[in-house]
Order: sequence, then C-alpha cells, then structure tokens
Amino acid sequence: MEERENLLKIFQETKEAIKREDVLKLKELGNQTIHTASIVQDPDSIAVAIIVYSLSKIIERNYHKNSKWSDEIILIVENIIQDLQKDDTKLFRKDLQKIRHSINQFSKKLKVYIKEVFRKASINKASRIYEHGISMEKTAELLGISMYELADYAGQTGISDVLLGKTLDTKDRIKLAMDMFN
Repeated sequence: MEERENLLKIFQETKEAIKREDVLKLKELGNQTIHTASIVQDPDSIAVAIIVYSLSKIIERNYHKNSKWSDEIILIVENIIQDLQKDDTKLFRKDLQKIRHSINQFSKKLKVYIKEVFRKASINKASRIYEHGISMEKTAELLGISMYELADYAGQTGISDVLLGKTLDTKDRIKLAMDMFN
C-alpha cells in the first residue's frame, strides 16, 4: 500500500460525501484515486476507486434508502480511516473486503445489479488507467478484467483516440466555428 496518505484523505472525504449523499463528490474521489493508481500502479488504490465509484452509483439510484446500510458503510469507512492512520495494511484490506461484502448484502434483485456495477466500475476505471498511459495488458491484469472488455470499452468511449493535452488556440477555434456555420 504505497499511497497511504492519499487514501486516508480519500476515505475522510468519502465518509462526508456518504453522509451528505454527494454523488458527484464520490465520483470525483473515485476518479482522483484512479489517477493516483495509474501513476503508481497500486492495487489498493484501484480497489478503492472501484468501491467509491460503486458507492456513488448506489446512492445515485437511491438503493440505500430505507435501510441502515449507510450507517454500516460509514462505520466501516471509519475503521478504514483508523487502519490507515495506524498504517495497518492487513486490517485495511480486510475492511475493504467488508465494504464489498456490505455492498453485496442488498436484496437478491439488487445484488445482481451491484455485481454488475462492480464489473462496470472495474472496466470504467480500467479505461481511465489506460487513458493515463498504462498498457492495456497491465491495466486489464491490475483489475482482473479481460483485455477484450477493456479494448471494447476504450473503443466505445474514444479513449484510444484522445490526443493528450492538444487544444486549438483561439484563432483556430474561431476559424473552425466559422467553417462550421458557412
């Protein structure tokens, strides 16, 4: 676990976002974690990104309502924060498993959906890692998905076509806009 301080900050903010049911903040935290994970290729950061993204989807679709699920998740997140503060990697990973288990404890109908969310979250986050320049093979290996799934998703989103950091200057944008309307 290479990014302890960053993960500590992520979980502190995740706890507050869950309390406020702030879906956008949770998605932002997931993306922030993936950015870090892509740089250091840390499997713990990748797992955290998938969990945080999955939590955002559950809250976004109001599947957590009418249960004590949020309280349970917040308690586990508090434990994770303590694990990180104590630098206890073993307990941290155990608590990550508890969150995954808790997410999977919804009704049977929802359980299928949650598993699909985990799968899609894995593919989504894998595509973001690939976008950051990590090889497709390494990315697929890190997240336990097939290269075919990653290639298919990257092709759908146009990630492989992105020209990193290339934007048009003001003159070229105006010229492009003028050409579009003539």
